[in-house]
Amino acid sequence: MAYSDVDPQTDLGTHTVTNQAPPLDGFDPLACDPALTDALRREGGAPEDLKGLAAAVGSAEYREHARLANENEPVLRTHDRYGHRVDEVEFHPSWHALMELSVGAGLHAAPWAGGPGAHVTRAAGFYLVSQLEQGHCCPISMTYASIPALRHAPALAARFEPGLTSRTYAPGLARPEAKAGLLAGMSMTEKQGGSDVRTGTTVATPHADGTYSLVGHKWFTSAPMNDLFLTLAQAPGGLTCFVLPRVLPDGTRNALRIQRLKDKLGNRSNASSEIEYAGALGWRVGDEGRGVATIIEMVSMTRLDCVLGSAGTVRAAVSEAAHHVAHRSAFGARLADQPLMQAVIADLAVESEAATTLALRLAGAADRGETALLRLALPASKYLVCKRTPAVVAEALECLGGNGYVEESPMPRLYREAPLNSIWEGSGNVTALDVLRAVGRSPESVDAVLTEVDAAAGADSRFDAACSSLRTALREPDPRTARRLAELLALCLQGSLMLRTAPTEAADAFVSARLAADGPWRTAGTLPPTTATRTLLTRVTPTT
Repeated sequence: MAYSDVDPQTDLGTHTVTNQAPPLDGFDPLACDPALTDALRREGGAPEDLKGLAAAVGSAEYREHARLANENEPVLRTHDRYGHRVDEVEFHPSWHALMELSVGAGLHAAPWAGGPGAHVTRAAGFYLVSQLEQGHCCPISMTYASIPALRHAPALAARFEPGLTSRTYAPGLARPEAKAGLLAGMSMTEKQGGSDVRTGTTVATPHADGTYSLVGHKWFTSAPMNDLFLTLAQAPGGLTCFVLPRVLPDGTRNALRIQRLKDKLGNRSNASSEIEYAGALGWRVGDEGRGVATIIEMVSMTRLDCVLGSAGTVRAAVSEAAHHVAHRSAFGARLADQPLMQAVIADLAVESEAATTLALRLAGAADRGETALLRLALPASKYLVCKRTPAVVAEALECLGGNGYVEESPMPRLYREAPLNSIWEGSGNVTALDVLRAVGRSPESVDAVLTEVDAAAGADSRFDAACSSLRTALREPDPRTARRLAELLALCLQGSLMLRTAPTEAADAFVSARLAADGPWRTAGTLPPTTATRTLLTRVTPTT
């Protein structure tokens, strides 16, 4: 029979679908993540406050919004049809749906107006939406982080905080004072400097009324449609922090010119741009010459979100892999029953639990003002957790085989997102050197970290040996081994938390694979043969 003779309406049985995992829609990301709920309660948060958000994160509706926001990327409109300069970015409606979800849940600046535990609950919420879609988390994170920096200028904080802490998502161009809700951004890096912000050439000229005119070019400014931006410029007294609204108090547009949008590896839903300050009007935040010290308050909070976001990305990848193997069969058995596949995902599950537990511990420290611990633990944690993420996502993608490599799967998007948090707010070398600086300049931070680590002393001889190595490294800091120190410090923090809070099988697997003398972690699935892999896999498998 010729191909042309085949009736396309006839079912030949060639497209009967079997042995495929159903869509991961309608699952509860809290129910399959006891590491999160346990850490949230332990750190003073409220898991019950996140039930509505968790339902949205696991729903088919919002998972589809995540897909659409990334497939329909933002578009820059520099001029309107008549030739007027407008500098606007158009977003797909799904972007706005995601933003409305996160702002409504208070994941931006709302916790600054809350009570004890508000920041921890917010951190867990940010971790959840990071599993859903990472691009929109950027403006959410920057808005959250803007408040500590703005409070260096009490009058400006009083002017903008009501809008920044509002749970109303209000896109569009208007005076900040006239909007029901505000979003803030950060604009620091320049072409010639990158992370070395002190080399920036943007110039700020003061006026008699206390404002400044800024002229310069910023190489990376994400979310350029936010309402105001904290930035750095060279004032007469040195590098200084400023806040620039997109719309001035008189209703005119500020001279912030969007030159182009960045064509990024991932984070496609989020508009990252180059911005020109063409005499843009700004207000000083903090003293002249103290720009880095002022804006570093913002950087510290966004670094915490980098850890949370990477932990969320890891958890999303683990959920996809665990769901797939629960439904897919090969070589005569479900993948979830195959011993080696169990070992792989159990290993990824342990990595996820350690990252989640550490991220929530840092959020609790931020909520309680444990600044000494954060000064050293935060850059080390950012270094390790963010570095691990690409490897974990790659392993999880491989668990899905070819199904994970096609764009209809969420895995390619997760894979493209995976390296981002290791770059933003200080790449690996920057954060490792920050660890070194903290060791040299903040002995109280070293004491705080060692106190945290020692809380599990004696629980496992392999852990104790790693802690002994950490003490030696802390006494002999060396730029050539800064990365090794950052990694060991974060691993010891994770080990201490896992030994104190995780189930025995998870804690033993972590110490065996990450801290034992024949470590560190090689590839997933290399756990000792005595590991309770089925238990660890079941612990993280979503149910729908």
